[in-house]
Amino acid sequence: MTSVRGWSSRGYRDGRGWLQGAPPPRWVRVLPVVLLGVVTAATLISPDGQDFAFLLGAIPPLAVLSYGPLATAVLSCLVVLLLNVPATHLNHPGDTDLLTVTFVALLSVFVSYVRSHRDAQLLTERAVGEAVQRAVLPPLPERVGAVRCVGLYRAAQHGTLVGGDFFDVRDGPYGVRAVMGDVRGHGLAAVATVVSLLGAFREAVLDLPDLESVATRMGRRLTVDSAGVPHAELFATALLLEFSADLRSVRIVACGHPPPVLLRDGQAQEVAVAPGAPLGLGLVGVDPAKEVTVELGAGDRLFIASDGVWEARDGAGSFYPLPERLAGFAGVDAVALTELVWGDLSGRYEVRDDTTMLVLTPAIG
Repeated sequence: MTSVRGWSSRGYRDGRGWLQGAPPPRWVRVLPVVLLGVVTAATLISPDGQDFAFLLGAIPPLAVLSYGPLATAVLSCLVVLLLNVPATHLNHPGDTDLLTVTFVALLSVFVSYVRSHRDAQLLTERAVGEAVQRAVLPPLPERVGAVRCVGLYRAAQHGTLVGGDFFDVRDGPYGVRAVMGDVRGHGLAAVATVVSLLGAFREAVLDLPDLESVATRMGRRLTVDSAGVPHAELFATALLLEFSADLRSVRIVACGHPPPVLLRDGQAQEVAVAPGAPLGLGLVGVDPAKEVTVELGAGDRLFIASDGVWEARDGAGSFYPLPERLAGFAGVDAVALTELVWGDLSGRYEVRDDTTMLVLTPAIG
């Protein structure tokens, strides 16, 4: 699957291998049939076909990997039949051998029946998971207002589609606004917090005239959600952006989140932001996040990434040098850019957290 938020395919639709629930590759499906044909041909040619008889016992279990109970039963019957055809020279096994193969065949049909029903249940559950993903993080439009958007998301918890990272881009009465955040923890435990924060952001985009107020609204949402919960420790980092009406400037509020990287004229530079405390902490003596304004020009792009990108480490313990890598990928389109960064990151670095990237390109005339 191409992910709901722009994940790329690796193996199956969502990157799962066939050992993680994806349909088996073609060679696994044809292996039992090929093996049956090879054994049949070999026994007809060889004067002593019993030398190949042991291979027949492997066919029913192999069929279980990729076939349903009916097809497995057909292959199993062919195996038992082949053992009793005089022309194949396989009609000499003892009663024990024949009973053993017959028992394995019957057992394989039963296992195939159980596996088929389990796979159907897993497909249903995964479809529900994808529906939840679309509800929590709906597909990101290619363009919001006059801002082109490309996003990529990888959940850290294996087998899940959603995690602790989130992002969204919305157009409202105060311009195009974007958010990227990372809640405490990852995986399914963080989904409820993600839902609350996105709801607060989408409501604030329509109501509040400045980004500082939006950040305050989101922080209050976390405070309310954690009220009365002992040791909740509910907080999130967030980066909020708002483009001016003419798109020639962007206002940024950073709440404990890594800064965006400005891509301009083949160079990549971290944007200097006024760092604020993460949402929901309300630390004593720490000023609220302050808004900064960055001027933009034609062709400028903003690359925003979560901690999963910035804090990935190589074998020597060094952090991933995101600005340096982005400068090396200058000139490629936004979709290719996220894929190049992900390929470079996952190929040589250890990624321990959800990985999220967002590229925003204002269409400045």
